[in-house]
Amino acid sequence: MFGFGKKEVKAPDERLADLQRKKDWAGVSRTCYELGVAAMDAGDLHRAQLWLHRADTIYSADDNIYDKVGEKLMDDCSDRIGRLEEEDGLFYNAIPAEIEARAQELSDPQIRVWGLLSIARLVRLGERLAKLPGCEVLGQLDWAVDMMLHSFQTPPSQEAYQRLMDMCNALYELNGKPVYYSGEIEIPGKAPFQLFDLNGLFGVEQELNGYTDSHLRLLAALSQGMEELPQAESSIVACALLPDYYVRSGADRLEDVPQIKAELQRIWSDYDFVRDRLTWEEVGKRIADYKRLDILA
Repeated sequence: MFGFGKKEVKAPDERLADLQRKKDWAGVSRTCYELGVAAMDAGDLHRAQLWLHRADTIYSADDNIYDKVGEKLMDDCSDRIGRLEEEDGLFYNAIPAEIEARAQELSDPQIRVWGLLSIARLVRLGERLAKLPGCEVLGQLDWAVDMMLHSFQTPPSQEAYQRLMDMCNALYELNGKPVYYSGEIEIPGKAPFQLFDLNGLFGVEQELNGYTDSHLRLLAALSQGMEELPQAESSIVACALLPDYYVRSGADRLEDVPQIKAELQRIWSDYDFVRDRLTWEEVGKRIADYKRLDILA
């Protein structure tokens, strides 16, 4: 008599790792959705936000994955994301809303500088992530921050403009690369940082793409003497908070995470600075300091 045991059913997080190794992205998307549904039904809205947005990001980036996942799952995922967006107390909603409200008191150049200061704090992390295959563009943030800062005061060369445009396009393409869903780097004494942890708060790499695209359009408009200039967006200001990393690695209350508390202090300090005492010399000093900062430390 044969004693066949029952097939072991792995937990979703274990299945997720297996699916990532197999590069089964439709399976990864479905499992992220499953984790998101379980978290949302349990009232854990931050983890629901994390996993449902990951599911959405994957199936939205590739038509083949989109077809495999199916409309029923996608419709429910979209519905749940819509309900999460209406949660007033959710960190993912509250901070961007506060940033947007404060930006109403700033001029367009002030908003752009406020965002650039936040981008500068991603430089060191970007250099580490750039070592992942296909992520080299993130190693260009150091140069890009300096270029955009200087171009506020002096028109850039055609070569510099083209290089920033190439970087902008590469940032846009990063989202659909398989490494975005599976690449990670080691963080001493902490959980590894996954490239997918950039997905929170609208997607850092997409926000970087949006900011650089807007800056390119601003430079083009200025060079042509146009009176109507592209409007600045404030959403990039939150780019260095990285809530997905802390939710995924176990944080229950994002407001209590020391790194997030420190980053929020920098965001509001920068706001006071650009509103009341902005000078190009001081912007340069802040950016130089921020580019040396390890925001995960």
